[in-house]
Formats: sequence, structure tokens, C-alpha cells
Amino acid sequence: MLNIEVKNIEGKVVGTRELNAEIFGIEPNEAVVHTYVKAYLANQRQGTQSALTRSEVSGGGIKPWRQKGTGQARQGSTRSPQWRHGGIVFAPKPRDYRLKLNKKVKRLAMKSVLSDKAQGENLVVFDALNIAEAKTKEMVKVLGNVEVKNALIVLPAKDETVERAARNIPGIDTALVGTMNPYEILKHKTLIFTVEALELVEEVYN
Repeated sequence: MLNIEVKNIEGKVVGTRELNAEIFGIEPNEAVVHTYVKAYLANQRQGTQSALTRSEVSGGGIKPWRQKGTGQARQGSTRSPQWRHGGIVFAPKPRDYRLKLNKKVKRLAMKSVLSDKAQGENLVVFDALNIAEAKTKEMVKVLGNVEVKNALIVLPAKDETVERAARNIPGIDTALVGTMNPYEILKHKTLIFTVEALELVEEVYN
């Protein structure tokens, strides 16, 4: 049975909560997580790079010198790759780098990183994030109360106050339950949920 302490924004324990073992208690599958991260990063690529091959570079229509008798190597065009202003060998062209993953793979990757955070004691649960103002110092105070310096704060719904308070703190990012992904979770040492966000996660991934 996996239990976790629930804290208030002052860092005091106000209760405990049982975690869903099917989401936070599985054996992390590193191979699946690696596959997900590789696909995620590949899917971020625009694939718009382009360079000109020898057939696309302008000029070079005339043979620079006659074939024989000059003592120099034969050349057919000044736009061959070995020439200055020549074309590029195997020039990169626009392409789609996207990799497709099955839904089961995505879900297993998410459960693996969530379980890793829970089992590594890098999971913090707040009863609520009711900070007074959308000020950086307010969020710094809350994070200091739980001794966290690098974290992803997962919210159940858009919260302008929390997002504005956290956006200028190095190493701290915010995400919604519906937009968080394994790569973003792995980038941060600690994962922070509110009780409401935790319940939503268990509902989505159960």
C-alpha cells in the first residue's frame, strides 16, 4: 500500500492519502520511457532545413577548362561539391521526423515516470495551492516550506495566480493534468500535485 503525506502551503502535514498502486506503484519500464522520450524529441523537430545540391546551385554551366592538356584534374562544373560555392553532397531537405507511438506505450511511459517519482520520494502533494498573490516571492516561500528547488507543478485546471507566481523561478514549471507528459516530468527532480490534480490523474490513467 502506497501512502503519501498531504501538506498545506506552510509545509505542515494535514493528512495522508493512499496512492493508486496501478499508477504510482508499478515497476518503471525504462525501455518504454526511452522510446517515449526519443519520439517526443523527434516530434518537436520542424524538419524545415534545406540546402542546395549541385543541380540546384546557380551557375556552373560551362566547363571551367578543357578536359586534357592543362595538367589539372578534369572538371565538368564549378558547382561540384569540391568547389567554392558548389553544391552540398547529400544536402538536407525538408522531411517529417515524427514517430508514432501506441496509446498503451504512452500510458505505460507515464505510469513509469509517476511510479519512479513516488518510489523515489520525489512526489509532493498539497491540499491546495491557495497563495495570497500572484507574486514570485509567495511561490518561493511555499516551495521553501517543502524544501523544493526544481519541480513541475501539476494543476487540475488553469490557475493564473499560481502560473504567474511560478513562471520567473528557475527550475520551476507548471502544467495541467491534461498537458503534462513524461519528458517534462523527467526534466524536474520533484513532481508537485494538489489533491484535486492527483485525483484527476488517477481518474485519467486508471
